[in-house]
Amino acid sequence: MKSRGLIIVLIALGVMACILLVGIGVIAIRLTSDSTAGLGDAVAIVYVEGPIVMGKAESDFSSSGIAYSEEIVKRLRDAQKDASVKAIVLRIESPGGSVVASREIYDAIIVARATGKPIVASFGEVAASGGYYIAAAAHKIYAHPGTLTGSIGVISVIPNLEGLTEKIGVKMVVVKSGPHKDESYGFRDLTPEERDIWQKLVDEAYADFVEVVAKGRQLNVERVKQLADGRIYTGKQAKELGLADELGNLDAAVNAAAKMAKISGTPRRIEFRDQPSFLSAFGSSVTPNWGTKELVDLFALKQWGRVMYLYVAP
Repeated sequence: MKSRGLIIVLIALGVMACILLVGIGVIAIRLTSDSTAGLGDAVAIVYVEGPIVMGKAESDFSSSGIAYSEEIVKRLRDAQKDASVKAIVLRIESPGGSVVASREIYDAIIVARATGKPIVASFGEVAASGGYYIAAAAHKIYAHPGTLTGSIGVISVIPNLEGLTEKIGVKMVVVKSGPHKDESYGFRDLTPEERDIWQKLVDEAYADFVEVVAKGRQLNVERVKQLADGRIYTGKQAKELGLADELGNLDAAVNAAAKMAKISGTPRRIEFRDQPSFLSAFGSSVTPNWGTKELVDLFALKQWGRVMYLYVAP
């Protein structure tokens, strides 16, 4: 009886270990939407979900809900190299983020386009600023009528906590090698010269954004500038203005990509996205629910003194 009980305990421990390994992503899998993996031509769906930031997640517990540039680029390369993948759909649910990270993803899409595979962008609830920037690399853009998109522009926030530190009796002593070394530190106001420096940084990134949209959407630069004042558009408005091609959901985008790739019949789908976390398997989640507060936290607390393609909801 004791040996039998021991066997049961060992089996239970083995099952729990397997669940843990799968949950934290030690066992790597590529999620597919059907049971016909490996059979016939496919459309790859590459998900870009959450604020766009540089690098990759430190752990699987911090990967979901943030679009890390290295991970998105890897997914695009995997889809590009997969011979069974004939077209790629970029599913975007993002308010944008880092200028450099957005450019890295954009460049990876351009490389994937060079292989001849059609690329279609599909907008979710929000595909704005940097989220729109990367979509401009696609052959075609599908937006839901109620999608919030656009926000074509650049923003940089440098806080000034000087008054607060004086109020609470804290004095910051800064030793620096040059007059501008602490300009984005946040404990004093910018000088007029420093404001001019930062404005030039913003203007340079803005010019790149306008150029990318003009090239991708085949619009005149001056026309893009008229649209690129930072305002948000609905998907319906974006289509009327030439910033989107069609109104439709993810299925419509997948079907369009399959048609562009000349895939006959219902296309097989291969999904490239974050793996579920260990806790989410038990009905709990450590994934951030990105709303106004979380975006402000990301922006104000972690992104001080950076130039961003980012839309933050009021």
